[in-house]
Amino acid sequence: MSKLRVGVIYGGRSVEHEVSIVTALQAMEALDPERYEVVPLYITKQGDWLTGSALRKLETYRSESDARRALTRASIVPYPNAGVLQVAERGRFLPLGGSSKIVVDVVIPCIHGTFGEDGTLQGLLELADIPYVGSGVLGSAVGMDKIAMKALFRSADLPVLDCVVIRRDEWEKRPDEVVERIERLAGYPAFVKPANLGSSVGITRAVEAESLRTALNVAAHYDVKILVERALDGAIDVNCSVLGYGDDLRVSVCEQPIAWESFLSYEDKYIRGGKGQGMKGASRRIPAPISPVLTEQIQSLARRTFQVIDAAGVARIDFLVTPEEVVYVNEINTIPGSLSFYLWEATDLPFPRLMDRLIEIALTRHADREKTSYSFDSDLIAKTLAGSGKARR
Repeated sequence: MSKLRVGVIYGGRSVEHEVSIVTALQAMEALDPERYEVVPLYITKQGDWLTGSALRKLETYRSESDARRALTRASIVPYPNAGVLQVAERGRFLPLGGSSKIVVDVVIPCIHGTFGEDGTLQGLLELADIPYVGSGVLGSAVGMDKIAMKALFRSADLPVLDCVVIRRDEWEKRPDEVVERIERLAGYPAFVKPANLGSSVGITRAVEAESLRTALNVAAHYDVKILVERALDGAIDVNCSVLGYGDDLRVSVCEQPIAWESFLSYEDKYIRGGKGQGMKGASRRIPAPISPVLTEQIQSLARRTFQVIDAAGVARIDFLVTPEEVVYVNEINTIPGSLSFYLWEATDLPFPRLMDRLIEIALTRHADREKTSYSFDSDLIAKTLAGSGKARR
């Protein structure tokens, strides 16, 4: 049996660039070499696409690494062509054919955040007609935008916290009015978040007006839309992952990530407990120390959340649970750090088998899309031309 050629896309113009590298390297390591041929596709912070075997080694990503010189520029050709990647020779892209192209059977997007998790990369892959792992354009876009996400969740009767939405230009022009509105509608303490980032980047806890102004400035640096929510004193984080497509869904065990301070910072998630292990190294309790009844409730909400945004592949849904065991859906991550393998290993699905399943789902989902007609034969142009001729006479 011939091997599937799997393209793994990661890095990107995102504040979560380094997290994406760790996720991608772990995912590539988990792909069975007897079944798959891996094609790494690394996007630099400047937006250059590179490929080459040296990308499988972590030291290649040091800025001074000599290994970077052996990498080849590459790009995805954005039209249906059986999964062709165009590569460059001596820095110039050549006409497709021969050594200037690589065919991939399926792509695994591992970019967290902007230009990878927000539907933009998924749109490119659909234009190119390449099967890919994970949610589609709509699910990815909604899952990335916390404001649109909450609106959709609320319309589906999922429990979410009330929020105040601020635009960057509004904050810049009328800061005093913005502060007054937040104090009136949310109060303190409050969390201030950019609408479209993950990994806790740009998120600040405000406890009074001065720290609120600082938090708004930080969030406005990362997005044009800002979300403000009242903090829930005493609440804990509980996460759960969902795997599947359509009605064929499986739910993982729950976990309780452990924050070092008042909320999970970037350092909590990736550095303090991890030493480069990504989300695997973060401090966490698996399974979460909650009752079976609460576990079942969260797993049910996770499944519903996954379906509401039409997600596919794997996603992690993050919840807030109050001391009274009131549960709120916080957000969904459609490309979770390290693809949430640590939750699935605790659910008796090893990382290599998780990757197998993700690729199976991607191919099934693509086959379903192939049943859809995207063209319609019509004589509209001929009739329009004929009508134009009569008008000229």
